[in-house]
Amino acid sequence: MTNEDVLAVFRESGALLEGHFILSSGRRSSVFLQKALVFSQPAQSEKLCKALAARVTEKFGKVDVVAGPAVGGIIPGYELARQLGARAIFAERVDGQLQFRRGFSIQPGERVLIAEDIVTTGLSFRETVEAMQDLPGETLGGACIIDRSNGRADVGCELVALAAVDFPDYDLNDLPAELAAMPAVKPGSRGLA
Repeated sequence: MTNEDVLAVFRESGALLEGHFILSSGRRSSVFLQKALVFSQPAQSEKLCKALAARVTEKFGKVDVVAGPAVGGIIPGYELARQLGARAIFAERVDGQLQFRRGFSIQPGERVLIAEDIVTTGLSFRETVEAMQDLPGETLGGACIIDRSNGRADVGCELVALAAVDFPDYDLNDLPAELAAMPAVKPGSRGLA
C-alpha cells in the first residue's frame, strides 16, 4: 500500500478530518486522523494491518508478541498480531506510567514488536519501549499504521510505518492566522478523565 492508499482508507471511513484540532501532544493541526472510525470497521482494520504485517515480516522476521499502548494500540495491535500469527498484549497507564497488567507476560526469548495506530511525537511509543525494559524477551522494534511525523519522531526503537505523512502541526503560540480564527476541537483520548 502507498501513502495515498492508506489515506484513502481513512477518507472512505470518514476518518480524515479537517479543521482546528488539539492533538494528544497538545500541538495544533488542521488535520486529524480519527483512527477509531477506521478501526471500528473490521474489514478496513484487516486491510491495513495485513499490509503492515508484510512490511514487519520483511524487516524483523518472526514476531511472537505484539505489544501496544492502550487505548490506541489495542485494536491495531490485536489485528496486526492476528496477521502475524502472534499473541497480542497491551500496556495501560497506572499512576502516570504505562505497565503491562491483566496477567500479560513475555517469556525469555520471545520476539516482541511494539505497535501503535498513529505516531505524532512518539511519546506513547517511547513509554511502551520503557515498559518493555522490565520484561524478558527481545524488543525487535515498532510498527504503526501512519507516522504523521514523517520519520522525525523519536519512538525509542526502529519503526516500520505503513504510511508516513507530513501534516503540519503547531505550538499554540505559533498558529497560522487561518487556524487561530477557528475554534479548536480535541477529538483524541489522552487526558480525558
